[in-house]
Amino acid sequence: MNNDSLKGSVALISGGLGDLGSESARELAKCGADIAIADMQSADAFTALKKEFDELGVKSHYQQLNVTDAAAVESWVQTVETALGTPNLIIVNAGIVEQHDFSTITPEIWLNQLDVNLNGAFYMSHYATRHLLAKQKKGRVVFIGSWAAHAVHPHIPAYCVSKAGLRSLCQNMALELAPHDILVNEVAPGTVNAGLSAQVFKKEPDIAEKQTQNIPNRRMIESIDVAKEVLHLCDPDIKHHVGSCVLIDGGNTLRGSART
Repeated sequence: MNNDSLKGSVALISGGLGDLGSESARELAKCGADIAIADMQSADAFTALKKEFDELGVKSHYQQLNVTDAAAVESWVQTVETALGTPNLIIVNAGIVEQHDFSTITPEIWLNQLDVNLNGAFYMSHYATRHLLAKQKKGRVVFIGSWAAHAVHPHIPAYCVSKAGLRSLCQNMALELAPHDILVNEVAPGTVNAGLSAQVFKKEPDIAEKQTQNIPNRRMIESIDVAKEVLHLCDPDIKHHVGSCVLIDGGNTLRGSART
């Protein structure tokens, strides 16, 4: 893709101040897309990223948002449409994870992860694609999933279940929306050096090394690796990915469940 491939596009990104969201936003902006980001942090946290977008010559918009609030998500999509135009690249990225096995997890922790990771994903993709359908515009939806959707991770069961549900949501939406040229797909990373994991790896390099050695190709996934796959699925020349899961796990799935 060249610097003008996405010119005229508007990218909507939830959890856009995190490692994966912000890197995806940068890659889309480099190809000319205007960027709308929502996250739980205050607007001050968006300042540095906005400067990058300004330097690239693309417009941007930020809103503090809790994706579990359906009405707030609907309002955000409308606000972005007014400010930048109808979003046609919908990057569903917001997510949380807490480590608890079934013997220690509480109903509150369980529900919170499903609420953010699955319900929040539904609200965003639902309202954003409704706008595309109403305007008869084509678009792309990319869910940030996980190999945990199909591989057992005993220490994060709620996360696994939420990502499995996300994959089913992706596939159901993909089938319904494909005739409208709204293509819905998932990027499913394996072990990523980002977010909470990156903090742990930085403090305890031995854990990072052990995790890396457990990956068949002996390479830790970085945020940019995920962002490149997001960009690929947003490429207007990619026309036959419908309900696909783009798995980038270095071969972890071939070994089965996660090693802890």
